[in-house]
Amino acid sequence: MEGEQKKCRNCGASFSIDASDKSFYEKMGVPVPALCPVCRFRRRAVFRNERTLYKQFCKLCGKSVITMYHPKSPHIVYCNECWWSDKWDARTYAQDYDSATSFFGQLHALALKVPKVATYSTASMGQNINSEYTNFAGSNKDCYLCFNSGPRNENCAYSRGLMQCRDTLDTYFSEDSERIYEGVNVQKSTGVAWGQNALESLDSWFLLNCASVQNCFGCVNLRHKSFYFLNEPLEKETWKKRVAEITGSYSRIEQFKKVFEEHAKQFPRRENNNLKSVGCTGDYIFESKNCRDSFEVGKGEDLRYVFSVKTPKDSYDLIGHGRSSELLLEGVGVGVSQRVKVGWFVENSHDVEYCLAVRGSEDCFGCVGVKNGKYCILNKQYSEEVYTRLTSSIVEELKTAGEYGLFFPPSMGFFAYNETVGQDNLPLTKEEALAQGFRWEDDIPATKGHETLKPDQIPDHIKDVPDTILKETLACISCGRNYRLIKPELEMYRRALIPIPRKCFNCRHLERLARRGPFTLFDRTCAKCGKGIRTNYSPERPEVVLCESCYQNEVI
Repeated sequence: MEGEQKKCRNCGASFSIDASDKSFYEKMGVPVPALCPVCRFRRRAVFRNERTLYKQFCKLCGKSVITMYHPKSPHIVYCNECWWSDKWDARTYAQDYDSATSFFGQLHALALKVPKVATYSTASMGQNINSEYTNFAGSNKDCYLCFNSGPRNENCAYSRGLMQCRDTLDTYFSEDSERIYEGVNVQKSTGVAWGQNALESLDSWFLLNCASVQNCFGCVNLRHKSFYFLNEPLEKETWKKRVAEITGSYSRIEQFKKVFEEHAKQFPRRENNNLKSVGCTGDYIFESKNCRDSFEVGKGEDLRYVFSVKTPKDSYDLIGHGRSSELLLEGVGVGVSQRVKVGWFVENSHDVEYCLAVRGSEDCFGCVGVKNGKYCILNKQYSEEVYTRLTSSIVEELKTAGEYGLFFPPSMGFFAYNETVGQDNLPLTKEEALAQGFRWEDDIPATKGHETLKPDQIPDHIKDVPDTILKETLACISCGRNYRLIKPELEMYRRALIPIPRKCFNCRHLERLARRGPFTLFDRTCAKCGKGIRTNYSPERPEVVLCESCYQNEVI
């Protein structure tokens, strides 16, 4: 759909505004944005630190907490229990709105005074149990280093984007699955290791774009097969013998990874990994309609420029949440809400603008931490008449500055760029981040040089690994960072015959992101019919990429 070409005032890139975009912005009552989609994403991203966790003390009760805020952050941190309690009231921090000074300056001052919750957990999904090291997550039990995950995950670790999973480690994006290891988009499956885009599969290793397979090893583009090895059928006993020669051994797994990588190059790839979706562009979009330029969407409708959301409708420019919501613009972790223009951690609210951590509220503008508010500006209560007059003045100020309808400015960012999902998906160098007005954190804790067991001292086969490894400090062979194992992790490795990983969680996560593919769409042509397609396979990549129709004819 062609449209008006605009030039981003920040980076100078050209971007398009089409008729449907204009219709949405008119519906929301905001001007067409002056920033391109990439610059808008980066603004939101500095309010979304999922994985960089620190230790602090709750400023209310004094107990030690795990938090997404750096110890030197100017923000006041409460533990989750205190923050959600009635022990404090955000309205006690109320400020009078001063039309003579910058609205964003006043909002920033308020945001620095009002306490922040240590980690993000959404009340709409349920409480986390014994899952202190999780963030942007809810309704998880016995989970460790799981992010953007929930509900109903149990005994999972080192993962992002899990829903209703059990005994799952090192996985990016999985639902209704059990005993998954090193997965990327593994759905409704059990006992899958090193699987990518695997659906309804069982007891298989090294899968790529497979569905309904069982006991397959090193296979690509298979459907309804069992006992296949590198896409060739084998007798059951022969298959078991071949697999037994590889599993459990770190050196043999590493060798097979190279074999599988070369094997996979022979097979065509789909233009995207969308399923049961109509009129969508982007990747990992499931059961959705009219979602454009979006990634990791479940059951969405009429969306554009959204990432990691579930079930929103008629919304633009979101990162995370979105459940049971519509008419959202520029949100991070906004859900169960309607008509929200620019929000962070807004839930069960409607008709609110430029609000942070607001719950159960309506007709609020520039509020922080308020619950059950109405006609509030900067946390102060007004009459409807005064509220309407003052908000009209603020909107005019923001329009004059070219900011109305855009996310909070980088100067208000809660986190440094390299702490956030921005660095995961659209990485910048320190110099680039600072030049764009973002902060950069040089002091991210990472222990190095304190290993008690060197990588070459770890037994090659998992069967030879003693219990005492849980007391050892290991060193990542990629970045040198020290890391340790947890007991449930070792138990799963032994059950599933998975060797001890030689890389730290952060490096493993980055490798999964590389397998997922970039957060960018490219114009290519189908290698078979020549039709134009949009895909996150760049034109320079060697893979043979087919449009949906040709892929289905070729594979199914």
